[in-house]
Amino acid sequence: MVMDEATLSASLKREAEAFEQRIEAHFRGQPGPSGRLEEAMRYSLLAGGKRLRPILCLWTCDAAMRGRGNGDAPERSEAVWKAALALEMLHTYSLIHDDLPAMDDDDLRRGQPSCHRRFDEATAILAGDALQTEAFDLLSQIDDPRLSRECTRRLARASGRWGMVAGQQWDIDTTGGALDLTLSYEQIFKLIHRLKTGALIGVSMALGAACAGLEPSEVDRVEEGGRLLGEVFQIVDDLLDETSSTEELGKSAGKDREQGKLTAPRVLGREKSRGRAHALQEEAMAILEPVLSHSEELEGLCRRLIDRER
Repeated sequence: MVMDEATLSASLKREAEAFEQRIEAHFRGQPGPSGRLEEAMRYSLLAGGKRLRPILCLWTCDAAMRGRGNGDAPERSEAVWKAALALEMLHTYSLIHDDLPAMDDDDLRRGQPSCHRRFDEATAILAGDALQTEAFDLLSQIDDPRLSRECTRRLARASGRWGMVAGQQWDIDTTGGALDLTLSYEQIFKLIHRLKTGALIGVSMALGAACAGLEPSEVDRVEEGGRLLGEVFQIVDDLLDETSSTEELGKSAGKDREQGKLTAPRVLGREKSRGRAHALQEEAMAILEPVLSHSEELEGLCRRLIDRER
């Protein structure tokens, strides 16, 4: 039975608020030596947003714990909270850098001035750098050495030259050039969607599964399902860029086509893109079924990725 939309929205709101309290507590408990740097980091971290990646991590952990017979509402460990915060820091660093003039050159993020517009380019670069390194510092603080190493390894691989950063480079390399109609969609989503977006969403679920104590092969399976959901998320993102307003998105709309980005709608058209997203989602849900069967919230969130409006 799938959770109804109102109940899911209320659960997401509560979870986001609890998570943001964790962000505030983290900065209160560990103030840094540069007030301006810290202000820029907090500005971007606390600018709102869906909190999709940390919530996927937390809810995957909850579901996996229930699946292992740990009760209806297992108590969350400090390890999974650290993993969730690390994921949001890593994601926020990528958004700060993505908005820079050298990248997507966007003045808006989540409906307010992007970090380099609110501060300056140098401070934005440094704030992103600091968030990235702090993410790995958090994972190093996980008490269980094996789990700490596992989370660090998975996040590094998903975010670096084997994942998100490589996807961003492919996105840059294919922007503005003539569209090669012989390029297959398989190549596009593997090089851009799967790396730029899928890798970080996949590892978000994987870290939750690892923190719940699942075996490495089970964690790998969860990560693969999450990667497919990440591809769904990116296809929908591409579609929304073409069909929504700047006010609805909270960031500049229509920039993908304007900049000549190689997106799903540009290659496949809107209807085929939607069909591809639905097929990928069903494939992902089948892979994730052993975990999703223990959480209506998690299943509802995974299904919502294709129906979102921003």
